[in-house]
Amino acid sequence: MLLLSANPSIMNSNGECHCEHPKGAKQSHSQRRDCFVSLAMTFLITWSAFILILYSSCLALTPEEVVVIANKMAEDSVDLAEYYMKKRGVPAHNLIKLKAPSDEHCNREDYEKYIASPIREFLKKNDPGGNRFKCLLIMYGVPLKVGAPKLTNHEQKQLQELRKQLDITHEKIKKSENQDKMKIETLKKEEEGIKKQIDDISKAFEGASVDSELAIVREDNYPLKGWLPNKYFVGYRREKVKNMPEKVMLISRLDGPSEDIVRRIIEDSLQTEEKGLYGNAYFDARWPDPGDKKVTDYAFYDRAIHNAAHLVEKRLLMPTILDSQERLFQPKSAPDAALYCGWYSLANYVDAFTWVRGSVGFHIASSECSTLKNKGSKVWCKAMLEKGVAATLGPVSEPYIQSFPVPDVFFGCLVEGQMTLAECYALSNPFWSWQMLLIGDPLYQPFKNYKKKKNSQV
Repeated sequence: MLLLSANPSIMNSNGECHCEHPKGAKQSHSQRRDCFVSLAMTFLITWSAFILILYSSCLALTPEEVVVIANKMAEDSVDLAEYYMKKRGVPAHNLIKLKAPSDEHCNREDYEKYIASPIREFLKKNDPGGNRFKCLLIMYGVPLKVGAPKLTNHEQKQLQELRKQLDITHEKIKKSENQDKMKIETLKKEEEGIKKQIDDISKAFEGASVDSELAIVREDNYPLKGWLPNKYFVGYRREKVKNMPEKVMLISRLDGPSEDIVRRIIEDSLQTEEKGLYGNAYFDARWPDPGDKKVTDYAFYDRAIHNAAHLVEKRLLMPTILDSQERLFQPKSAPDAALYCGWYSLANYVDAFTWVRGSVGFHIASSECSTLKNKGSKVWCKAMLEKGVAATLGPVSEPYIQSFPVPDVFFGCLVEGQMTLAECYALSNPFWSWQMLLIGDPLYQPFKNYKKKKNSQV
């Protein structure tokens, strides 16, 4: 189930935006106001002008600025890294060979010892000023998810006591159902307080994707609890945001269910850059476009899907299909898919699409990148890679909806053709040290040499 965080709700009942750190401090009114605005490009400034503002403030990512991270303990990981580096012209000395666990999930101690520490040392030795390398590319065979730190003996005892208190309080509430309402309300508040303490002591919000943690691997120290704001996210531009890491690297991953799929992603990305990405763009909203109305919660992302469709249609003149019904695209109903964004079918990929070479898309739902290797899984990231996409993204665990990259920002940047995949992700992704990850060639520019071919219809 895709949740809105009980604490960091992106909108209140008046449609105002709240991007709170989970269990953390609130931001200022202006930060909340600007944080998750869907940019309103067509109303404030033209999209082209917006892109020029962004693009002029950063340099395009180059192969020399990419550090490739492979795992010697995983079969094919180093071979795939070297294959990619040769194809893209990444210098051979930009390769880090880890000796890390090869399972998809790892504990926090192994992450620090076998993944983060060697990468941190490489960067300190080879780029002490932080100006040489801009992007980390994680290869097939490196874990997807890192857990919370291990509980101490004292924390385990505290947790046991709190769970006993919770059971006692819950029983009191049940016995008081037909009694004084004030007493019930007091007990419920007590229950919520105990639950919060349990979350805190159990470190419930301290797990993340490996990729999202590595994006801020240069940071000396940062809180693990919840998410941290991403300084590249357009919603934070020109804002002073509390706890925002400054030493941030772009991040991407070349991974998938098999070594052959990873090689296919590399080849498809290169060929598509040369020939262009052509096909249909599919956007699967759930409700009609609300226009300029203030919207809350899920409706914000639904409107962003509408906006993405209009941006793609306007920019590319690619046939653009926008569905605003609650049901998803049905099996075999979406041929020649080049771009896709939609929701909501939890861990249950719908085989609606035939994907063209180089296609890019993502599905908004919980834990859709919790595995890439489990053969029985139908999570969307895994299934889309198996079916032929070249790039996708998703969360390794429950992300809360407001942590998804904003669709109109991601696709708006992508179709302009000036930015790489990793840059588009960084500009649209609100948080680091959280659940999201990007799969694809970080240097991929599917519309770099794009030529408009067809009239479009939404």
